[in-house]
Amino acid sequence: MQQQAILVDEPSDAKGLVLGQSPVPAAGPGQIQVKVAAIGVNFIETYQRSGTYKVDYPFTPGSEFSGIITEVGEGVQNFNVGDRVATASGTAGYAHYAVVDAARAGHVPDAVDLQVAAALPLQGMTAHYLVHSSYIVREGDIVLTYAGAGGVGLLLTQLLKLKGATVITTASTQEKKDLAKAAGADYVVGYDQVAATVEEVTDGQGVHAVYDGIGKDTFDTSLAALRRRGTLVLFGGASGQVPDFNLQRLNAGGSLTVTRPKLDDFIATEYEMHWRFGDIFRWASEGKLDVRIGASFPLAEASAAHTALESRATTGKVLLVP
Repeated sequence: MQQQAILVDEPSDAKGLVLGQSPVPAAGPGQIQVKVAAIGVNFIETYQRSGTYKVDYPFTPGSEFSGIITEVGEGVQNFNVGDRVATASGTAGYAHYAVVDAARAGHVPDAVDLQVAAALPLQGMTAHYLVHSSYIVREGDIVLTYAGAGGVGLLLTQLLKLKGATVITTASTQEKKDLAKAAGADYVVGYDQVAATVEEVTDGQGVHAVYDGIGKDTFDTSLAALRRRGTLVLFGGASGQVPDFNLQRLNAGGSLTVTRPKLDDFIATEYEMHWRFGDIFRWASEGKLDVRIGASFPLAEASAAHTALESRATTGKVLLVP
């Protein structure tokens, strides 16, 4: 049985994402087959498509999707045909049907729309581990983030406010500043205003923590923004990777801490994955977490979705809909 799916035959720009035919994947032992309702588009797929990250071609991108279970593999418990599910750990999700290990999927509450569900797992669990594990935020902390109107940024701000933090973030346009403010950010400034804002808000002491997904262009600013014994969580490199640096800078800055985490290490066990997944979907179903879908494209227009994402003109989450 064949289905429509996006295929990439060789490393390429966004135009290399072509709608073609591929076999419908069967659910193997421990897996579930999902009729895909919506697909989250993420930067990792642009790296895979371009050849920055090595994959085997022909290749169908897509690890994050939501949908309805259509087949349950041998040995699967706690899932049934017809269940609503979502995952950040599937394979070949740019398609009408995809599979995922049951241990890496979660149930979607009835109160959460399936398109919203496709926008939550990866960025939601990322925001969760940042706030609850990588640096454990305490009530009263003052925290700096960047790209406050982005997919992670909007969710991160909301989780920080749930923890009782004061949030300083950045945005490049008035529209993005308004979105970041609506998410709860206390101070939303341009990138060139970060140092002065941190100085003013903290009375010169610096912030307790910085969550930096930008990397090379913001790293020095992030270090300088920290107070004594502050923590820099470098969770991405949108502007490029940070060059090697002298660790003595951490001593000179006031016994600072720098960590470079990734999501996989914080959902390594089934228990931890379901903790994070369960929290974010419960908060979404209770109205405590607003999920912004910035753009939605038909599956056949995957190239346009990648172009929009890479242009950094989008806010919130970019989706594909089969």
